[in-house]
Amino acid sequence: MTRPDSPRPDTLRLASYNIQKCVGLDLRRQPQRIMQVLERLGAQIVVLQEADKRLPPRPAALPHFMLDEAGWQIADLGGAGSLGWHGNAVIWRGPDITVRKTGHHDLPGFEPRGAVRVEFDTVLGPLRVVGLHLGLLARSRREQVIHMRQDSRALSDMPTVWAGDFNDWSRQPVLDHLVPDMRFLPPLPSFPAAQPLGSLDRIALSSGLSVRAHGVHADRPAHIASDHLPVWADLRLAG
Repeated sequence: MTRPDSPRPDTLRLASYNIQKCVGLDLRRQPQRIMQVLERLGAQIVVLQEADKRLPPRPAALPHFMLDEAGWQIADLGGAGSLGWHGNAVIWRGPDITVRKTGHHDLPGFEPRGAVRVEFDTVLGPLRVVGLHLGLLARSRREQVIHMRQDSRALSDMPTVWAGDFNDWSRQPVLDHLVPDMRFLPPLPSFPAAQPLGSLDRIALSSGLSVRAHGVHADRPAHIASDHLPVWADLRLAG
């Protein structure tokens, strides 16, 4: 799919992008290519996965100064020197978006995994954005989704988006059925970037939200900048 049109004034474009530590399919670490993809996406809020390098102290793979120069703001998720937490980060830009609160969730499973949470004031009103990168094992993914559903019940009522790399190759709505109070947008192939087959990158909405348009961004250099393509959705209030 090609570059999305600019979002309408009554919508907010949110995107999810696994940037693979800024290492492209040519095995070159080139953060500037990720920045080009972000610019062409036209999103106001972006959830990132694999945004930090792997080894402690897990410095940011996408340099802070590049985001600053492009006008992006970075949610403070408590990782000193990192862009986010457990590799998950949330960035945004625009005069009508401010942060209310941030937090994170430890997730169960075989591998160390976590999710991040940012609550915004936006043109749509209050909006909670949860960024996830689920495990490689099916059992872990099920446990993690159920855990997130339980954690969410303790939070205040607010329109909510889950976005991230769900690592689920199944063609059946396995994870969707575990969270009936979230509506997953139709799966779109986003991995591997050069010839996408798997719909690993997903966006799910709570009640109170609807989507005007939703797609995968495959314009150059997205086809090589990471092993994933970004997915995006133009959100609006339901009804």
